[in-house]
Amino acid sequence: MSDRKYKQRGYMDSEASDRPEAPRRQPKERSGAPWERPDGPRGRGLGAPTESVFRCRRCGARQRLDVSLPFDAVCEGCNSDLHTCSNCIHFDSSRPKECRKPVTERVVNKIKRNACALFTPGLVQEFAREHPAPMSRPRDAFDALFRKK
Repeated sequence: MSDRKYKQRGYMDSEASDRPEAPRRQPKERSGAPWERPDGPRGRGLGAPTESVFRCRRCGARQRLDVSLPFDAVCEGCNSDLHTCSNCIHFDSSRPKECRKPVTERVVNKIKRNACALFTPGLVQEFAREHPAPMSRPRDAFDALFRKK
């Protein structure tokens, strides 16, 4: 080791027999009943109230959705067409002709209005909003913020 620049020993300097062998752990034996999955929802947000909403794919504005979406419907937020392939539930850019349904012709512009008979608005599940009761007086709202528990 005298020909080295540093005095520390490297991993190749020692023999394998010089190192103490690490003790091996024995697997634990399980006792009792097998593990059971707990009942009820698991994970973040599971079990919380949800609602189906329709949002514009261009600006994300929430849209009023009646029984069906009219052909000439436009977004209230960005004035773009809503009866488009990008707003359809069957739109999938990885599929042939970018649609999950069998279509005869590919629609070239996916953000322009089209007369597709297979159009279904793409609904998404979101957490339901909880609307708190409005405060009658500003003083009540202030007291609600700093109320002691």
